[in-house]
Amino acid sequence: MALGTLTELLKLSPGERAELAMALWESLDDAQREAELALTPDQAAELDRRLADHLADPGSAVSWDEVCRKLTTKT
Repeated sequence: MALGTLTELLKLSPGERAELAMALWESLDDAQREAELALTPDQAAELDRRLADHLADPGSAVSWDEVCRKLTTKT
């Protein structure tokens, strides 16, 4: 994509940009979406490792509320 085109698209309102993003996403068929979102072997291995860690020690999990609190609390 030409840089000038991107610059012009970024001038659209947030609603227009969201609408464009959805239209672009919906223009992909299921196979194209799946191909674009496919995990690399390293990503899949990392997710497997994290799941195994969690299953070995479920008590180490942090609730979503706690994550949000930590993200919004200044230290």
